[in-house]
Parts: sequence; C-alpha cells; structure tokens
Amino acid sequence: MQSAITGPIPLRFKLIHGFGAVAFGVKDIGFQFFLLFYYSQVMGMDASLVSLALLCALLIDAVIDPILGNLSDRTYTKWGRRLPWLYAAPVPLAFAWVVLWSAPGGSVPTFWELLGIAVVVRVLLSCCEVPSASLIPEITADYDERTTLFRFRYIEGWLGGILMLTLSYTIFLGGENGQLNADGYRDFAIVGGILMVISVVGSALGQHKVLARLPETKPERFTFKACFEEIFEAFRERAFLIFGAGALTAYVNQGISFSLTPYVTAYIWRLDTVAIPGLPESITALSLYPLILAISAFAMFFLVGPMHTRFGKPASAALGAGGTALFTLLPYMALYFGFWPALDTLASATLLYAMLLIGNTLSIVTLISATSMLAEIVEAYLERTGRRAEGAFYSGNWLIQKCATGLGIFLTGQFLSAIQFATDAKPGEVPEAVIGNLILFFALGTAALLANSAYWLWRFPITRQEHEARIQRLTKGAV
Repeated sequence: MQSAITGPIPLRFKLIHGFGAVAFGVKDIGFQFFLLFYYSQVMGMDASLVSLALLCALLIDAVIDPILGNLSDRTYTKWGRRLPWLYAAPVPLAFAWVVLWSAPGGSVPTFWELLGIAVVVRVLLSCCEVPSASLIPEITADYDERTTLFRFRYIEGWLGGILMLTLSYTIFLGGENGQLNADGYRDFAIVGGILMVISVVGSALGQHKVLARLPETKPERFTFKACFEEIFEAFRERAFLIFGAGALTAYVNQGISFSLTPYVTAYIWRLDTVAIPGLPESITALSLYPLILAISAFAMFFLVGPMHTRFGKPASAALGAGGTALFTLLPYMALYFGFWPALDTLASATLLYAMLLIGNTLSIVTLISATSMLAEIVEAYLERTGRRAEGAFYSGNWLIQKCATGLGIFLTGQFLSAIQFATDAKPGEVPEAVIGNLILFFALGTAALLANSAYWLWRFPITRQEHEARIQRLTKGAV
C-alpha cells in the first residue's frame, strides 16, 4: 500500500486540497440554511411539502451515493480513480444550481418540479463530494496528517459557506425585504454556481501532478451486484456501525439546526432589528452572524489538533458533541424561563453570539473528529478483506449524513406546519405560543440528539496505537 505523499504534507497542497470543499460549503448554506425558508416563506409553498420534497431528494441521493462511490473506486485511468469525476461534474452542477433557485416565471413550483431539480443538484454534488473526500486515505496514511487534511477541508468549506452567507445578508438579501427578497436568491445562485466550479476544478488541477497516476491494481468491472455486496459488507464493519450510530443523530441535529436558522434569527432573536453602534442602520446584528461562524471555524482549526493529541479522536468527538448541546441549550432555556435580556437589544445579541461561538466551535470539532475517524476504518477493512474501498465508506457516510440531515429538515417542516407557523409571518408578530413551541423543539431536540451522538462516538474502537500498528503490517505486506 503506497500513499501518494509520504512524510509531512506541504502547506500548499493542504490548501489546494481543502479548496475543493468550498463547493460543499456553498451547498450547505443553500440547502440547509435557505432552501426551506425560500420555498415556503418566499415562494409560498407549504412547509410540510417543501420539507417532504427535500427529504425525498436526499433519500434518492443517499441511495445513489454508494453507487457513485463504488464507481469511483473502480475508475481506472491514467489520471487515477477520482480526478476524472472532479473535472466532469462541476459545470453541469452550476447550471442545475441556478435552476434550483429560479422558479420559471416566478410561479410557485409543484412538489414534483422541486423534487426533480433537487435530485439533479444533489446527484451532481455527490459526483464532486464523494471522490474528493475519498482522496484523503490515498494521499496519506499518517494519523495526524489525515486530521490536518480534514481540518483544511472543513475550514475552507466553512469559509466558502460563510462567504456566501455574508454576501446574502449584506448584498443579496440585504435590501428592504431582507430574506424575503426573491431576486436576491437568484443572484445567490449565480455567484454560488461560479464558486462551485472554480473550487472543484481548481482543487483537482492543483492536485493533478501528485495524484494523476494509474491505480496500483486494476479493479474488477462495475456491476450492481458487486457494488451493493461491497456496500453491505462495509456496513458490517463494526467500527463503521459505531461511527454511524453517533453520526446519525449528529446529522439529524444539523438538519434541524441549519434549516431553522433563518427562523430563529428572524422570529426568536430578531437580530435584524438590533442596531450596531457606530455603524450604518443597514448593518444590524444579523450581519455579524457570518463573522461569528468564521471566528468559530478558525478557533476549531487551532483547537482540534491539540484535542486529538491529548484525548484522541473518539473522545474529542464526544466532548465536542456534549459541549455543543450545552451551549446550544442554554440561551433557549434562559429565554423560555425568562432569564434572558430583553430582545431587540445589543446585550441579547452579544450574549447569544458568545454562546454561539463556543457551541459552533465544538460542533465543528465533533464533525472533523468523526470524519477523520472514518479514514481509519478504510485500513481496517483493507486488512480484513484485502480490498481498498474508500469510495464505499465515504459514500456510506454521505448516505448516513444525507438521510439524517434530510430527516432533520423534514421534521422541521412538519413541525412548522403543525404549530401553524404562517408562510407570510412578520418578525415580532408571531404569537408567543408558537415561539415557545419553536424554542422547545429546537433546544430539547438538540440536547437529546447530541447526547446520543456523544455516547456512540466515545465508543469508537480504533485508537491511534491500533491504527499505526495496522499501517505497519500493511506496509510490510501482511495483507
């Protein structure tokens, strides 16, 4: 087993590899922050129908992901297994992305129209995401260098998403109608599509010299039977099942949290009504939301390495999940029981952002730690079976992530419909009973889901010592 890079990975290569995740960040901001809000509050579709369409699209995509992962495992070209996918998918993705945010004639789309374009976008995204993430075990076998690559992927992905969120709150959706401005979402889509192409193709080109080579062995021909047999065998890997149990509820929570962000910032915390002293009236506390996310991403970047050194990846993931639950729960419970400063004030926004900064930092620590743990499963499977299957495991992770995130978005839409949250609701005019129900759903759901996640991630069975011993055996040709 020969890695593409032995020894320390150059900083330039880390930056180039991570740059490909910018497309992932753009997608997350669109699908998880704005899409439910756009189609329900702006386009006027019923929130339960929108969330059902997005869930169905995610489930379809989740079934297709393992097929794409297996296909990328079996791709055999002089450019390697993954790079051809990264050159072919981004341009069609950009066009589909723009269509998703541009309803024909401004009319309200049907359920089937929304489902169709959402499926196309998600499949094309997977053609970029699965091969890109699957490169990491090929690039290096080093336990710490893998963590570093994931750190760069996450921080650059986050920064790409935060860039789009900043542009949204200050330019695209910064006018009189704010997040209800339909034209702003079209501009959001065009800029996002261009950024997706630049990030994926640019990252592939930057890694081409190192990774463009024939695979060591020619894989067997693709068949659906062999594809799903390999996927089912991957899901029998004990470490992957434990990882999946922890990741499942973390991703459900992510789906709920992200899809509710436009609602909680506008209707609960009213951040767009809080003026910042010394700044123009158009710059409200909501405009600072992306900055807080950016600071938390940088804080994670310097925190996760020392945590892995001291506690290991499983404990770091579990501690991060528990801390996220605590600092997410505190402000909502304080508000619900009347201990929070008055809304529409700078004190309220400042305290909320302090809690968000800590909670979001720990949340990213959890996701990076868990995803980095996934790379160690690849060698465990290789030692057991004699086959490399990065694509199968990473597409299995996407399957879990997308099903769970879709479930979180679906639950959010169903809940909003159940509490009769009006599609034309104005901030400050939503009944207190509705706001109270929203607070309980968000806060208690977060606490329960992340507690389960922490329990399972703590039990992940592959330690640093076991991984390094396995790499030595594989290097010596024990398999």
